Amino acid sequence: MPTGLADQLGHLQRTVARAIRGKDDVIELSVVALLARGHLLIEDVPGVGKTTLAQALARSFHCTFQRIQFTSDLLPSDVTGISVFNPAAQTFEFKPGPIFANIVLADEINRTTPKTQSALLEAMNEAQVTVDNQTHQLPQPFLVLATQNPIEHHGTYPLPESQLDRFLMRIRMGYPSRESERDILRQHRGADALEGVEPVMEAVEVASLQRAVEQVRVDDSLADYAIEIADRTRRAEQLLLGVSPRGVLMLQRAAQARAFLEGRDYCVPDDFKKLAVPVFSHRLVLNTRYATTQKRSEQAEAILNDILESTRVPL
Repeated sequence: MPTGLADQLGHLQRTVARAIRGKDDVIELSVVALLARGHLLIEDVPGVGKTTLAQALARSFHCTFQRIQFTSDLLPSDVTGISVFNPAAQTFEFKPGPIFANIVLADEINRTTPKTQSALLEAMNEAQVTVDNQTHQLPQPFLVLATQNPIEHHGTYPLPESQLDRFLMRIRMGYPSRESERDILRQHRGADALEGVEPVMEAVEVASLQRAVEQVRVDDSLADYAIEIADRTRRAEQLLLGVSPRGVLMLQRAAQARAFLEGRDYCVPDDFKKLAVPVFSHRLVLNTRYATTQKRSEQAEAILNDILESTRVPL
């Protein structure tokens, strides 16, 4: 990677880190998702910075940003837009919804009904929206950052497998360390956490970086490694549903983005191994016969880690 691009990406991560203290690994995964043209599901308890991360990433480059607060009464047209009759022109005009932005924050996505959740499927998979038989392209780059609270279940609608499969990665923020939390208290006494976040690049530059990521080389042995991991999830007795072919493709794309972020034009085994859990775990469905007292997400990650440990890494 040219030095200028490496500096830009480093500056981007440092800029986001001004708002999110002590979470460099989470910030790195967010930038990987952006470079890989993927969407991100941020799952954690309230108050750990899910929304702040999404807003900081949006502020870090010149782009359009929309926040959709998902509620039980939200309609699909509230997301995608609606056709309105223009009496003067005697035609219907399309009024775009908030999905028409470079970065869309889908806040508390599991609080809306499946009908409204499904309004995102076409947008996330094909970067377009179809309303009244008319297809409208979404702006590029396009990234959905969705948040959800895995603890509270009252008034929520769990995301179906088809929706989860559209997300490149699922990540958890986690609680900050004591030192990081002390820094947060020092820095944000009466100040907005996003105050110091300024744009460091243009949207067209991000789109250019995304195209460059696609040129990162992936050796056949690494592709076979990803396929082997996915195949083992499909054959595991503890799992009812393994990783889909889309999931394997997403892992390769994320590995290319991680390699690019680290300044390489080729992937190494570590790119795939490090990203397998955030890319694959939310695509797994547990077999209820093997259910434990662990949370479903934690159990899926444990099974996946066991598969990774028992799968030979290519040299």
